Amino acid sequence: MSRPRSWFEGWRLLAALSLSLIALSLWIASMRQFEVEGVRMVIRFTARSSLLLFCLAFSAAALAQLWPNGWTRWQRRNRRYLGLSFAASHGIHAVAIVIFANMDPAGFADATSAASYIFGGIGYAFIIAMSATSFDRTAAVIGPRIWRALHLLGGYYLWFQFMVSFGKRVPAMPLYTAFLVPLLIVLMLRMIAMARHPRREAVATR
Repeated sequence: MSRPRSWFEGWRLLAALSLSLIALSLWIASMRQFEVEGVRMVIRFTARSSLLLFCLAFSAAALAQLWPNGWTRWQRRNRRYLGLSFAASHGIHAVAIVIFANMDPAGFADATSAASYIFGGIGYAFIIAMSATSFDRTAAVIGPRIWRALHLLGGYYLWFQFMVSFGKRVPAMPLYTAFLVPLLIVLMLRMIAMARHPRREAVATR
């Protein structure tokens, strides 16, 4: 007999996480009277919340394969909603960036470059495409082969982008190394799962 699922699953999980991220972002911005520094704090907060949610979604299948237990089964079951929560977090991140650009054009120009537009734009294109195909109907339209390729390539691209985004800050702020640790652990887990179950990895660990 299967255990009953918890309340904190599926669409409820997505709604709870999304609303929490919006509320926390507004609270953080209000700490600086919704001025530029408050907006920049929101950008940093959502970058880190996105990192956490991405790692939870990206490691779900590997963890469920390697250490099946209550938590990893919950994580695997809700991988879609963790991924959509990551998209919501990065959506708030994008809104905060646009607000920052309008409030402080000079500061925004100093903080960005042509490369950040290009690679960041590619990252957001993947997030939009992966989110749009995270539903049964849209996934069926593109077919399982294209769906797997999109989510596999997109997942690894976003992993790489997080590594670069946080890694480039390490020379000036060595504590940023801590943000690289979960990314490296997730990659290691996926590689181990792939080595143990190569065929299953192609289907499940994406």
